[in-house]
Amino acid sequence: MTMHSLQIGDLSDLRHYVHHTLCDLHQLELGAFEITERMLVRGDQPCGIFFCLHGPRSVKLTAIWETDRNTVLFYGSTGERIQKTQLVRAPKLACVAA
Repeated sequence: MTMHSLQIGDLSDLRHYVHHTLCDLHQLELGAFEITERMLVRGDQPCGIFFCLHGPRSVKLTAIWETDRNTVLFYGSTGERIQKTQLVRAPKLACVAA
């Protein structure tokens, strides 16, 4: 598993980074496959975002941004963690959940 550090300006930049990274890690053409996201909630508070890239032949590649540690964890099609990115500054999540 590789570890990176990155500065993200806003949620749009985070989405772009996750999409680009998932495609790069699995040698997929950027923009060829749909990516979805779901807000993660603990109690009543948002705690992250689950991203899923729907690849060829029903392959699903995922990433989770967890706000507690401010990291993005990338997973392969079999569920193994393949990359971890530590964000220098967290995008605002509360505004999106409201």
